[in-house]
Order: sequence, then C-alpha cells, then structure tokens
Amino acid sequence: MFRPIHFFDGRFGRVTLAEASAPSSPQAHAVHLILIKDDGADSAFAVGGEPVPFTRADIVFVNAGQSYEHAPGGAPTRLLAVLLAPGWLRERFPALPDEAGRAFPRPREAVTARIRRLADTLAVEILNDQFLAAERIEFMLQELMLSIVESYLARRRASSPLWRGSRFADQRIRRAIALLRANPNKDVNIDELASQVGLSRSRFYDLFQVCTGLSPRAYLDMLCVEAAIGKLSAGGTKIAELSAELGFSAQSNFTRFFLNQVGIPPSEYRRAAAKRDDDDERGG
Repeated sequence: MFRPIHFFDGRFGRVTLAEASAPSSPQAHAVHLILIKDDGADSAFAVGGEPVPFTRADIVFVNAGQSYEHAPGGAPTRLLAVLLAPGWLRERFPALPDEAGRAFPRPREAVTARIRRLADTLAVEILNDQFLAAERIEFMLQELMLSIVESYLARRRASSPLWRGSRFADQRIRRAIALLRANPNKDVNIDELASQVGLSRSRFYDLFQVCTGLSPRAYLDMLCVEAAIGKLSAGGTKIAELSAELGFSAQSNFTRFFLNQVGIPPSEYRRAAAKRDDDDERGG
C-alpha cells in the first residue's frame, strides 16, 4: 500500500512522494507511470507479472493499463511516482507510444546520473512544498521525460521516427540543451552557444522557445535553480562556493537570483530542507 506524503498536480499529471511499507494488490492505471526510489529500504515490483528490483539504481516503468504490485523489502520504501497526463505527453512526444500503445518497452532500466539528480531534486521540492512553483516542477518533469527518451528509448527505437512531431525534434536544440545541462552557469554566452550548434542568434532563440517553451536564458536559469536546490539540500557546499560554481560574480548576486526564483534566500532554503529531513527521520 502507498501512503502519500506530498503530491503535486499540474498539466503534466501528478507527481507524488509516497511511502510503501506493505504488499500492494495488483493495480493498473489508465495513464503511464514512472517509479523512482527516493529513500528507505530496497524492495521490488512486479510489472505485468515480471519481477523487477527497486533500488536507488533503478527506474521502473508501467505502461497504461499494465498491472503492477509492490513487494516490500521489510522497512518502508520512499518513492516518487509520476502519473503522466496523456495530453501533456502527446504534446511533447507524440510518437512515443508504439503500435501497441506502450510508451516504455522495458519495465526497468538502470537510472542515469542525470535522472538521479532530477529525482532527488524533485523529492526535495515536493517536501519543501511551501516554496513550490508549478513552472519549476513542470520544467523538471519535462527534463525527466526528455532524459528518459534520450537515455532509454531513442537508442532502442532508432529505426522509428521517435522524434517526429515532438517539440524536441530539432537535433541542434537537443544538443544545446545537453551543453547547458553539462555546465549550468550564468556566464554562458548564449550567442556563442547558438553558433556552436550551427544556428544564427535569431533562429536559435526562435527555435529554442518553440521547442522548450522557454527562452535560452530562462531555461538556463531553471537549470541553475535546480542545481542550487540539489546542492543546498545535500549540504556540504558553502553558499559562496555554490555561487561561484554557478557563475555569479558575488554571493549577493546569487542570493538575489535565488530569492527572485524561489521566494526565499538560499540560506533559509537550506535550513528548511534540513528541518524537513530531521522531521522525516523522527516520523513527523
């Protein structure tokens, strides 16, 4: 049985941080489901009758209409469950379902470093829901789906027109996104990035907006916020060091940027995340 801790609804569907501590009966949904472990005990799922492990190294996929059930590992497991709204998914990846209507060919994959970081940041954001922003959650879920398509599906369906009709059909924009992800830094020269992927400045800005729904600079800002939240919640990195790592010339500039994007200064966000962790460990 899943006990919801926090959840958030949006155009993408629903993302839930939940605890699973007992065996579940077989169930199915009318939409596609993604499951990623956040914390707690390792466990397992049966998806369509096939047993799959569920650890922090795994990502589990359940296609619409497919049955799944949870087999607990003893202690509770905390997980992220993403139910994908069909319209939102179709708008971004219309060729994703195959002829049988399946979006995901395998029930389990080894989680990539990028998807692991996204899942960890999503969990932090949902726990700190008083600072949650719908735009930021949707951005991270779009990043999650794009990473899933790139990491697991495109290489297995290379002969099919997987990108046809997709917002992300332009390979040059996908390359630009990959370059921004590799080093989210406010010092990035967007004009140089356009040249690097073989586009003029104006064409690059137009295509990027159409593909992602954001300007290149706004997209970079989202990546910087995502990176900052991940580092702040993990602890260990001084705010001055994080500021320099993200390309800010002064810590005060980073503090102002984070305050504008999230609603509180980075030091307060770090304290709030640490308090949530302490409360969670005490069962509160």
